[in-house]
Parts: sequence; structure tokens; C-alpha cells
Amino acid sequence: MYIQIKNLHKSFPTKNGQLVVLKDININIAQGEYICAVGASGSGKSTLLRQIAGLDRPTSGEVIVDGQLINAPGHDRGMIFQNYTLYPWMSVLENAEFGLKLLGVPKKLRKERASYYLDVVGLTQFGKALPKQLSGGMKQRVAIARALASEPKVLLMDEPFSALDVHTKETMHEFMIDLWQRTNITIFMITHDVEESVFLANRIYALGSRPGTVRKEITINLPDRSASVKRHKIFHDYRDELMELLRQHGKEVSN
Repeated sequence: MYIQIKNLHKSFPTKNGQLVVLKDININIAQGEYICAVGASGSGKSTLLRQIAGLDRPTSGEVIVDGQLINAPGHDRGMIFQNYTLYPWMSVLENAEFGLKLLGVPKKLRKERASYYLDVVGLTQFGKALPKQLSGGMKQRVAIARALASEPKVLLMDEPFSALDVHTKETMHEFMIDLWQRTNITIFMITHDVEESVFLANRIYALGSRPGTVRKEITINLPDRSASVKRHKIFHDYRDELMELLRQHGKEVSN
């Protein structure tokens, strides 16, 4: 497996003892998969993503990417946050180049590579624009281009479309499917949006809350990945199964 999360446990000290956020997490991801982890607040989704990114370290257990134990951030893992994290005084092209600049890539090469990935995300003509001149979906595409410009092996996404309106979100979903199919990059994304996860992922990990645990792994086999598939019975079946699973766990936690 390309990404292996083995017996991962994460807790934080509090004045009342240890707060267990993640417990016994085991996840295996093959290269080129699009994986979503879905859960409500308190399921530890963001904490889990930080472990893979190397932004935090597990209390016990391990995260392995391409055979390497993860204990720090690396340019092999690109991160897309919920907020666009663009620098407002920089042009679109300069924002797309920024990660490469931090890596010390020569100016000519980083401009060529950033320009290439702006073309990949369909924003070539906006290279000189400032972020304030872009829509929300376009800003997120700049962030994706910046992450891709470092040519990571894995794209990590932290609820990247939650701030977008419904129409823009659907457009971004179709964009992500096209990007994934063209690049074959491995994607791990967290979300609380059930329909989003069913449409995007080829496998879903449903997380329980307090502490975060893997309740179920669901393999998604849709007839196609066009927007019309959302009217298909099998799409509704996956959605209903996942929503019922999360709803039942919510009752268990409240009881």
C-alpha cells in the first residue's frame, strides 16, 4: 500500500487527564486512489489529516507514505486548506510559484512549472490577476495549482469546498474528478459532506466521534462520475447508507 496508517492513536493532555481524539485508526491507501474520510465534529478528521501531513505526530502508531515513516512535513505531500491561503498582494502566478520559491527552485523553472499547473487548473489567462479579482472557486484552484507545482505524490485536502456556494462547489467537484483522472495523483480528503464524499471518492472511511474511530470502510462503484450520476439509485443508496451510519453513531454518542 502507498499510504499506511497503523494503529494510530492521538491524545492531548488536559487538566482532567488525556483527551483521546483518535483511537486505533488503521487505513490503507493504494497509489492513485481518491479517499475521503467523513465524520461529524469531534471525529478527529483534521487531526488525522495533520498526522499524514507530518504537521503533528501520533501519540502511538505510525503513518507511512511510499515506504517512509512520516514525522515531519515534506514536499511529497501537498496540502489544500479550507481557506484559500493566498497572499493578497501577490499575483495568481506569484501565488502559484510561492511553494517552489520556498524550496529554492530557480526563478525560470518555477515560473515554467507554476504556469504549467495554472494551465492544468484552467487559469492561464488569470496569471497577472490578484486574488481579490477571483471567485471563490478560482481562488481554490490557484491553491491547488500551487500545491501541484511542487509535484507532490499525495494531495491532502482539508474540507476544501465547504466555504463555496452550491453551484461553485458542484463545479469544483467535477473539476477535481477531471484532475484526478488526468494526473492519477493520490488524494486524501476530509469532509463532513456525505454527498460530496460519495461523488468524489472511490473509497470512504466513515469516522465515529469522541474518540475518532473508523466505523466502516465503503467502496464506491458508480456507473460514471458526471453530475447526472447524483440522480442514480446507486448514488442514493451509498448516500443513505453513509448518512444512516453517521446518524446511528450520533445516537450512540449522545446516549
